[in-house]
Amino acid sequence: MFYVYVLRSLKDKKYYVGQTNNVTKRLLLHNTGKVKSTMYRRPFELVGFKEFETRDEARWYEYSVKHHSDKKKRLLKEIMNK
Repeated sequence: MFYVYVLRSLKDKKYYVGQTNNVTKRLLLHNTGKVKSTMYRRPFELVGFKEFETRDEARWYEYSVKHHSDKKKRLLKEIMNK
């Protein structure tokens, strides 16, 4: 399984979307500063995630969420209503 996950920075209250096959490990990497793009926005909390069968599906969904604000809003709404 692969996942598109949403993190919320406790520092600046903004969201970060990424994809992985291990959400727990990836959250740990973000919170320990080992992810260059988020190292200055830590700490993070996991808001939620969405499952996909293949990495290609997860990557495509992550790309579309990052490049279309309406899809990002829809994902946040979907995850928070679980």
